Amino acid sequence: MMEPEVKVGIVHAQKIRLALNGSFAAKGEMVDGPQDVEYDDGGILWNGNVYQRLTFKPQTEDASFSLYEVTIGKDFHWERKETQTFKGLLQFIVDEGQLCALNILPVEAYLESVISSEMKATASLEFLKAHAVISRSWLMAQIEKRKKAEQEDRDAFFSYRKTDTELVRWYDREDHTLYDVCADDHCQRYQGITKATSEQVKQAIEATRGIVLYYQGKICDARFSKCCGGVSEEFATCWEDVDKPYLKSVYDGADESSLPDLTTEDNARKWILTSPDAFCNAQSKRILSQILNNYDQETDDFYRWAVQYTAEELTQLVAHNLKEDLGEVLDLIPLARGKSGRIYRLQIVGTKKSFVIGKELEIRRVLSHSHLFSSAFVVDKHYNRFVLHGAGWGHGVGLCQIGAAVMGEQGYNYKQILQHYYPGSYLASALLNE
Repeated sequence: MMEPEVKVGIVHAQKIRLALNGSFAAKGEMVDGPQDVEYDDGGILWNGNVYQRLTFKPQTEDASFSLYEVTIGKDFHWERKETQTFKGLLQFIVDEGQLCALNILPVEAYLESVISSEMKATASLEFLKAHAVISRSWLMAQIEKRKKAEQEDRDAFFSYRKTDTELVRWYDREDHTLYDVCADDHCQRYQGITKATSEQVKQAIEATRGIVLYYQGKICDARFSKCCGGVSEEFATCWEDVDKPYLKSVYDGADESSLPDLTTEDNARKWILTSPDAFCNAQSKRILSQILNNYDQETDDFYRWAVQYTAEELTQLVAHNLKEDLGEVLDLIPLARGKSGRIYRLQIVGTKKSFVIGKELEIRRVLSHSHLFSSAFVVDKHYNRFVLHGAGWGHGVGLCQIGAAVMGEQGYNYKQILQHYYPGSYLASALLNE
């Protein structure tokens, strides 16, 4: 049985510079070395000719290609550009007035890069196995979802609601219609062979080859984030109002009965302003250096954090990000919290009018120059200053990467890790359903 392939969107630009590291076939000729590909009036310009689609097919097993100026961490606080190197097929298509470079390769090869890009290849074997399973599960679920969307009315996936007084928006991978997944944090990190892999990564992929999480006969949409902040979140708090029983809120510790009710303001404040024991409350620099890639280690306050703005700064930020004139911002009032304490409806009170925003990523986007670490925060006002004290890094749904990595270090096996974060799910081969 042939292994399924995945189509990954790497970079969008008017002009893309690259290097073919080995022999590739394209448009009936053999090419290698530096190449320039440009968008030209709805087509793809290469070597003096314009094409609708352009594909470079490797001719040897060790052939690779390098793309320059690839953006990683788009719109997040660690955003930067890198040169990245990939194996597999390179294809150029036109997407909304730009070139898009795609990498097409077998799923298992893709996953080897993903778990080395999301976390360091030096993490524990059991954690890497767990991540291989969830990355494979999430990918297969998205491929199925995309196929279904192509057969249905796209309006079924409308992802925001706006009135004169409220904006509720969520961000999901329905943005991608011409390929399966993107290569950045919007989907899951994929940086080709740029990031160092290890025998342990290969062992984790091989030990779980083809295995995914299922719930009631369907592949799990196995979401994950960097740090849940001590309690994971439910799916509907962050995306559409759909119940996914395997993506429920769990306490990120050994005693799951100690899950606090963080939907109430008093409990959320007490939880966020303290530092409760949890797997992801990781203080060990040794463990973190083993699991976090270098730019992730630039962030060391992921479990509990604080940001502050003057009233003037916050007013300008809200006006710029929301494109609404609320006047001077007077207050930020949480209206609804999920079970991890993440706010999914927030009222912004201005001198001209009040406005309600949601869900969690929209709140993080509006209140930051990039994104707040999470929407699990409480607000304190001091004269003309707003101080936001927060918990966690990311949406908090599903597996908590820091927590799972610590579980792996503490001797939990990958099946125990997965059952902790995806209760009620079970493991089976995706190939059985091909």
